[in-house]
Amino acid sequence: MSEEFKVEIVNPEKSFLSKEDVREVVVPAFEGEMGILKDHISIISFLKPGIIRVYSNSEENKYFVEDGIVEFKDNNLSILTSSIYKVSDLDKNKIDQILKDAEKESSDNNIDDQKRYLIDQKIEVLKNLSLN
Repeated sequence: MSEEFKVEIVNPEKSFLSKEDVREVVVPAFEGEMGILKDHISIISFLKPGIIRVYSNSEENKYFVEDGIVEFKDNNLSILTSSIYKVSDLDKNKIDQILKDAEKESSDNNIDDQKRYLIDQKIEVLKNLSLN
């Protein structure tokens, strides 16, 4: 019996990723990191800034996401996000630029606590990426 399911990641520009041989996906949900396997209970959740890890039979891919919505139903995982990057495609300059923008945004005294929390999450993830 196959342990695979389908995942599709969509951003405003295009369908970013569509794979049918996925064994597991780990997403940075607001509730914490959530692992999704075939036949997982149906869910809808919001994503916080973090790393999406997609494990297929042939490889493991990591993606940096800033926000989004994840839905799993009938062994189909859909991730809708406004901003996503394949980690292996991010060079130090791009990470530094995103980090600089986030730190500038974080210094604004007029943002609310929820927005500040999300920006701080983003900064922490980007700092970890720049160390690797």
